Amino acid sequence: MKITVINGTEKHGITYRLKEIFLERFHEKTEITEFYLPGDCPSFCCGCTNCIFRGEHTCKDDGYIQRIAASLLESDLVVMTSPAYVMHTTGAMKTLLDHFAYLWMPHRPAPEMFGKRAVIITQCAGAGAKSTAKDIRHSLSWWGISEIKIFTGKLMEDIVWEKLSDKKRHELTRKLNRLSEKLSDIHYEKPARVNALTRIKFLICRMMQKSSHEKDPECLDGNYWAKQGWLGNDRPWKASIGK
Repeated sequence: MKITVINGTEKHGITYRLKEIFLERFHEKTEITEFYLPGDCPSFCCGCTNCIFRGEHTCKDDGYIQRIAASLLESDLVVMTSPAYVMHTTGAMKTLLDHFAYLWMPHRPAPEMFGKRAVIITQCAGAGAKSTAKDIRHSLSWWGISEIKIFTGKLMEDIVWEKLSDKKRHELTRKLNRLSEKLSDIHYEKPARVNALTRIKFLICRMMQKSSHEKDPECLDGNYWAKQGWLGNDRPWKASIGK
Protein backbone atom coordinates (compact mmCIF):
# COMPACT_ATOMS: atom_id res chain seq x y z
CA MET A 1 0.00 0.00 0.00
CA LYS A 2 1.17 3.53 -0.79
CA ILE A 3 0.14 6.78 0.86
CA THR A 4 0.97 10.28 -0.37
CA VAL A 5 0.77 13.05 2.22
CA ILE A 6 0.71 16.72 1.25
CA ASN A 7 1.25 19.00 4.22
CA GLY A 8 -0.08 22.52 3.76
CA THR A 9 2.61 23.97 6.01
CA GLU A 10 6.17 23.12 7.04
CA LYS A 11 5.37 24.00 10.64
CA HIS A 12 5.37 21.04 13.03
CA GLY A 13 2.38 22.27 15.02
CA ILE A 14 -0.96 20.75 15.93
CA THR A 15 -1.92 19.79 12.36
CA TYR A 16 1.39 17.92 12.08
CA ARG A 17 0.69 16.12 15.38
CA LEU A 18 -2.78 15.12 14.20
CA LYS A 19 -1.38 13.80 10.93
CA GLU A 20 1.24 11.75 12.77
CA ILE A 21 -1.44 10.23 14.99
CA PHE A 22 -3.47 9.28 11.92
CA LEU A 23 -0.49 7.71 10.12
CA GLU A 24 0.79 5.75 13.11
CA ARG A 25 -1.42 2.76 12.35
CA PHE A 26 -0.17 2.59 8.75
CA HIS A 27 3.63 2.76 9.19
CA GLU A 28 4.47 -0.95 9.37
CA LYS A 29 2.70 -2.01 6.20
CA THR A 30 2.76 1.14 4.09
CA GLU A 31 5.11 3.15 1.88
CA ILE A 32 4.49 6.75 2.87
CA THR A 33 5.70 9.69 0.76
CA GLU A 34 5.35 13.17 2.23
CA PHE A 35 5.55 16.63 0.71
CA TYR A 36 5.78 19.83 2.72
CA LEU A 37 4.57 23.15 1.37
CA PRO A 38 5.80 25.60 0.32
CA GLY A 39 9.21 23.86 0.23
CA ASP A 40 8.13 21.19 -2.27
CA CYS A 41 6.20 23.70 -4.40
CA PRO A 42 7.74 27.14 -3.76
CA SER A 43 6.38 29.00 -6.80
CA PHE A 44 2.97 30.50 -7.41
CA CYS A 45 0.85 29.48 -10.38
CA CYS A 46 1.07 32.54 -12.65
CA GLY A 47 -2.10 31.74 -14.61
CA CYS A 48 -0.29 31.30 -17.93
CA THR A 49 -2.67 28.38 -18.85
CA ASN A 50 0.22 26.51 -20.50
CA CYS A 51 -0.67 23.35 -18.56
CA ILE A 52 -4.18 23.39 -20.03
CA PHE A 53 -3.53 24.44 -23.64
CA ARG A 54 0.03 23.24 -24.26
CA GLY A 55 0.43 20.35 -21.80
CA GLU A 56 1.32 19.99 -18.15
CA HIS A 57 5.03 19.60 -18.87
CA THR A 58 5.18 23.15 -20.24
CA CYS A 59 4.48 24.56 -16.76
CA LYS A 60 7.36 26.67 -15.48
CA ASP A 61 7.20 24.64 -12.25
CA ASP A 62 7.03 21.25 -13.98
CA GLY A 63 9.93 19.85 -11.94
CA TYR A 64 8.06 20.38 -8.69
CA ILE A 65 4.55 19.61 -9.89
CA GLN A 66 5.15 16.38 -11.77
CA ARG A 67 7.12 14.90 -8.89
CA ILE A 68 4.07 15.39 -6.67
CA ALA A 69 1.67 14.31 -9.44
CA ALA A 70 3.55 11.03 -9.96
CA SER A 71 3.31 10.21 -6.27
CA LEU A 72 -0.40 11.04 -6.18
CA LEU A 73 -1.14 8.79 -9.16
CA GLU A 74 0.79 5.87 -7.64
CA SER A 75 -0.79 6.15 -4.20
CA ASP A 76 -3.74 4.20 -2.83
CA LEU A 77 -4.60 6.85 -0.24
CA VAL A 78 -4.10 10.62 -0.49
CA VAL A 79 -3.77 12.56 2.78
CA MET A 80 -4.04 16.36 2.65
CA THR A 81 -3.40 18.44 5.76
CA SER A 82 -3.82 22.13 6.46
CA PRO A 83 -4.50 24.33 9.47
CA ALA A 84 -7.11 27.02 9.00
CA TYR A 85 -5.58 30.33 7.96
CA VAL A 86 -8.25 33.06 8.13
CA MET A 87 -10.89 30.34 7.76
CA HIS A 88 -9.36 28.85 4.62
CA THR A 89 -6.55 26.53 3.58
CA THR A 90 -2.97 27.80 3.65
CA GLY A 91 -1.75 29.90 0.74
CA ALA A 92 0.86 27.23 0.01
CA MET A 93 -1.81 24.56 -0.37
CA LYS A 94 -3.91 26.81 -2.60
CA THR A 95 -0.81 27.46 -4.74
CA LEU A 96 -0.31 23.73 -5.25
CA LEU A 97 -3.97 23.11 -6.09
CA ASP A 98 -3.87 25.94 -8.65
CA HIS A 99 -1.02 24.13 -10.43
CA PHE A 100 -3.24 21.07 -10.88
CA ALA A 101 -5.92 22.86 -12.91
CA TYR A 102 -5.16 20.57 -15.86
CA LEU A 103 -6.24 17.54 -13.79
CA TRP A 104 -9.77 18.85 -13.31
CA MET A 105 -12.55 16.96 -15.09
CA PRO A 106 -13.27 19.73 -17.63
CA HIS A 107 -9.69 19.25 -18.88
CA ARG A 108 -7.56 16.07 -18.53
CA PRO A 109 -8.48 14.09 -15.40
CA ALA A 110 -6.27 11.09 -14.65
CA PRO A 111 -8.22 7.80 -14.77
CA GLU A 112 -6.29 6.61 -11.69
CA MET A 113 -7.90 9.33 -9.58
CA PHE A 114 -11.41 7.90 -9.93
CA GLY A 115 -10.54 4.83 -7.87
CA LYS A 116 -8.66 6.59 -5.07
CA ARG A 117 -9.53 7.43 -1.50
CA ALA A 118 -8.54 10.60 0.29
CA VAL A 119 -8.42 12.06 3.79
CA ILE A 120 -8.34 15.74 4.72
CA ILE A 121 -7.03 16.67 8.16
CA THR A 122 -7.49 20.21 9.38
CA GLN A 123 -7.95 22.12 12.64
CA CYS A 124 -8.57 25.59 13.95
CA ALA A 125 -8.84 27.46 17.24
CA GLY A 126 -12.57 28.04 16.71
CA ALA A 127 -14.41 28.36 13.38
CA GLY A 128 -12.82 27.71 10.00
CA ALA A 129 -11.91 24.02 9.89
CA LYS A 130 -14.91 23.10 7.73
CA SER A 131 -14.29 25.87 5.19
CA THR A 132 -10.61 24.89 5.08
CA ALA A 133 -11.50 21.28 4.33
CA LYS A 134 -13.99 22.45 1.71
CA ASP A 135 -11.22 24.32 -0.15
CA ILE A 136 -9.26 21.09 -0.53
CA ARG A 137 -12.23 18.80 -1.06
CA HIS A 138 -13.41 20.92 -3.97
CA SER A 139 -10.24 20.18 -5.94
CA LEU A 140 -10.08 16.50 -4.98
CA SER A 141 -13.67 15.92 -6.10
CA TRP A 142 -13.03 17.59 -9.45
CA TRP A 143 -9.96 15.37 -9.90
CA GLY A 144 -12.42 12.48 -9.78
CA ILE A 145 -12.02 11.29 -6.18
CA SER A 146 -15.39 10.34 -4.67
CA GLU A 147 -14.44 8.79 -1.33
CA ILE A 148 -13.12 11.67 0.77
CA LYS A 149 -13.04 11.53 4.57
CA ILE A 150 -12.67 14.76 6.54
CA PHE A 151 -11.32 15.36 10.04
CA THR A 152 -11.94 18.84 11.43
CA GLY A 153 -10.55 19.48 14.90
CA LYS A 154 -11.85 22.38 16.99
CA LEU A 155 -9.29 23.28 19.64
CA MET A 156 -11.20 25.95 21.58
CA GLU A 157 -8.32 26.21 24.09
CA ASP A 158 -4.92 27.00 22.57
CA ILE A 159 -2.97 26.64 19.33
CA VAL A 160 -0.04 24.77 20.92
CA TRP A 161 -0.37 21.00 21.39
CA GLU A 162 1.43 20.94 24.73
CA LYS A 163 -0.87 23.65 26.11
CA LEU A 164 -4.06 21.78 25.29
CA SER A 165 -5.73 20.02 28.18
CA ASP A 166 -5.29 16.27 28.53
CA LYS A 167 -9.01 15.94 27.85
CA LYS A 168 -8.77 17.81 24.53
CA ARG A 169 -5.67 15.90 23.39
CA HIS A 170 -7.39 12.62 24.26
CA GLU A 171 -10.53 13.66 22.37
CA LEU A 172 -8.60 14.55 19.20
CA THR A 173 -6.48 11.39 19.41
CA ARG A 174 -9.52 9.16 19.94
CA LYS A 175 -11.33 10.59 16.91
CA LEU A 176 -8.28 10.26 14.67
CA ASN A 177 -7.60 6.70 15.82
CA ARG A 178 -11.19 5.82 14.98
CA LEU A 179 -10.76 7.29 11.48
CA SER A 180 -7.38 5.62 10.87
CA GLU A 181 -8.70 2.27 12.09
CA LYS A 182 -11.58 2.48 9.66
CA LEU A 183 -9.34 3.37 6.73
CA SER A 184 -6.60 0.86 7.57
CA ASP A 185 -9.14 -1.98 7.40
CA ILE A 186 -9.96 -1.23 3.75
CA HIS A 187 -8.74 -3.63 1.06
CA TYR A 188 -7.06 -1.09 -1.22
CA GLU A 189 -6.68 -3.48 -4.13
CA LYS A 190 -10.38 -2.80 -4.68
CA PRO A 191 -10.94 0.73 -6.09
CA ALA A 192 -13.17 3.15 -4.25
CA ARG A 193 -16.76 3.51 -5.39
CA VAL A 194 -17.39 6.34 -7.82
CA ASN A 195 -20.49 8.13 -6.62
CA ALA A 196 -23.37 9.49 -8.67
CA LEU A 197 -22.31 13.13 -8.42
CA THR A 198 -18.84 12.37 -9.80
CA ARG A 199 -20.37 10.41 -12.68
CA ILE A 200 -22.77 13.23 -13.49
CA LYS A 201 -19.97 15.82 -13.49
CA PHE A 202 -17.92 13.52 -15.73
CA LEU A 203 -20.78 13.05 -18.21
CA ILE A 204 -21.40 16.80 -18.41
CA CYS A 205 -17.70 17.34 -19.11
CA ARG A 206 -17.86 14.54 -21.69
CA MET A 207 -20.62 16.37 -23.57
CA MET A 208 -18.51 19.53 -23.53
CA GLN A 209 -15.39 17.72 -24.73
CA LYS A 210 -17.25 15.83 -27.45
CA SER A 211 -18.59 19.07 -28.87
CA SER A 212 -15.19 20.74 -28.58
CA HIS A 213 -13.42 17.82 -30.26
CA GLU A 214 -15.81 17.88 -33.20
CA LYS A 215 -15.17 21.59 -33.72
CA ASP A 216 -11.41 21.41 -33.17
CA PRO A 217 -9.87 17.91 -33.49
CA GLU A 218 -6.45 19.35 -32.56
CA CYS A 219 -7.59 20.58 -29.14
CA LEU A 220 -5.37 19.02 -26.45
CA ASP A 221 -8.18 18.24 -24.01
CA GLY A 222 -10.47 16.77 -26.67
CA ASN A 223 -7.68 14.61 -28.04
CA TYR A 224 -6.95 13.34 -24.55
CA TRP A 225 -10.58 12.35 -23.98
CA ALA A 226 -10.73 10.68 -27.40
CA LYS A 227 -7.56 8.65 -26.73
CA GLN A 228 -8.94 7.54 -23.36
CA GLY A 229 -12.06 6.30 -25.15
CA TRP A 230 -14.25 8.53 -22.99
CA LEU A 231 -15.98 10.15 -25.96
CA GLY A 232 -17.25 6.65 -26.69
CA ASN A 233 -18.38 4.07 -24.15
CA ASP A 234 -15.29 3.82 -21.95
CA ARG A 235 -15.33 5.37 -18.50
CA PRO A 236 -12.43 5.94 -16.05
CA TRP A 237 -14.16 4.00 -13.27
CA LYS A 238 -14.43 0.95 -15.53
CA ALA A 239 -10.66 1.12 -16.06
CA SER A 240 -10.10 1.30 -12.31
CA ILE A 241 -12.27 -1.74 -11.68
CA GLY A 242 -10.36 -3.70 -14.29
CA LYS A 243 -6.98 -3.17 -12.60
